[in-house]
Amino acid sequence: MELRQLSYFVTVAEELHFGRAAERLHIVQSAVSQQVRRLERELGADLFDRSPRHVRLTGAGERLLPEARTVLAAAERARAAVRGRSGLRLGTSTGLGAHLDRVLDRFAALAPDTPVELVSAATRDRLEQVADGRLDAAFVRSTAPGTGVRILPLWEDPLVAAVPAAHPLARAADVAVGELADLGLCITARRNNPALVDLVVGACHAAGFEPLPGPVSGSLQDTLATIGTGARPLWTVVYASHARVLHSPRVAFLPFRAPGLALPTGLAVHARTPPAELDLLLKACETPTTAPTSNDHEN
Repeated sequence: MELRQLSYFVTVAEELHFGRAAERLHIVQSAVSQQVRRLERELGADLFDRSPRHVRLTGAGERLLPEARTVLAAAERARAAVRGRSGLRLGTSTGLGAHLDRVLDRFAALAPDTPVELVSAATRDRLEQVADGRLDAAFVRSTAPGTGVRILPLWEDPLVAAVPAAHPLARAADVAVGELADLGLCITARRNNPALVDLVVGACHAAGFEPLPGPVSGSLQDTLATIGTGARPLWTVVYASHARVLHSPRVAFLPFRAPGLALPTGLAVHARTPPAELDLLLKACETPTTAPTSNDHEN
């Protein structure tokens, strides 16, 4: 049994799709299939139920998955021990803004001899890397931890609506979700940020409408530029403190009328072996100021 085979198995188990797993691993699909087949032959059991329409874990695959993650995490810790790494690898995403600056400043004061390496990745990848030991901890906006990971609550991040500056709504002090029903919603695909999409779409449903789909761009900057043209009435959501540092004269940022919309931010750590610096890191995260964070494009 090789670590490579376990890594491929875990990736396929998370994607439930050999093609997407190959894309994540940056290798061809045939190589992934071949290594998983070899692992199955060695173990004497099918790990996946394969059909033209779906890929699912078998009972044997479900039992192997947590053990495989544990082995991969132990292997990463062994590599780190040999390399003599004495720092903190912290997963993050763009847009944390003042939160991240504050945490890093406080952690540097509390643990001046512990360097911090920041690793930016999508939410799913951050959770995966915490589970297998490549990250010591990660900021996430997810209340559903992955296998082998626990999430410690930190703070709430309020959202604001971004609308064209020329739109009549832009002159208001705030906005109700229902007032956005006639505008197209620009929001990332749910697989990229399920917590955010569920919150926003759920708020639209609670207000009595199905959001009109708007164009989806690869970055917040592109989305705001599209909204700012005013060619079509569009809106999106941005975290409030992030909005305060953005310079988009053609876009207006409006707080949501009470009770508003907000997402919790948490710290993901390994369920069994949290980092030795966890207490200091949590202390550095205490008492947030305002709530700067990412947006719907920043997982």
